[in-house]
Amino acid sequence: MRGTERFLADAAARGLEVHLVKRAPARSLEEAACIMGITPSDIVKSLVVKHRDGTFLFALIPGDRQISWPKLRTLLGVNKLSMPPADTALEATGYERGTITPLGSSKPWPVYADASITGRRISIGAGEHGFSAFVEADELTAALHAVVADISDPI
Repeated sequence: MRGTERFLADAAARGLEVHLVKRAPARSLEEAACIMGITPSDIVKSLVVKHRDGTFLFALIPGDRQISWPKLRTLLGVNKLSMPPADTALEATGYERGTITPLGSSKPWPVYADASITGRRISIGAGEHGFSAFVEADELTAALHAVVADISDPI
């Protein structure tokens, strides 16, 4: 099953309404936001984070922010987390970097969403290059049983 098909099937199974859009390639976050007519903060990155024990989690971070490693480590009660190499992220999720999303991931890793995304319509990766999806952040976090917390800092 293609990435967008897995994405849409998982969203449907969760009763989550998503709007899939085909979009032109972008060379930067700002260009992608411009193409879609939104702000960079409305594009939410699905980042794969690796625990020391070899398990993973997803961190949903607005495009104009970055993971706060101290905040995320404190929330999880661990002292080491890392971003895995691209091939490891692909193996853990079934998605290439730039397309990663918790929806349709090959494994259902826990999801942690930055509190700043709540109450907004956001754009997320949809499993394939050239596609994005729009979704209500509150519905997404509920459908994914995400932990919503302050886990980011401004860039």
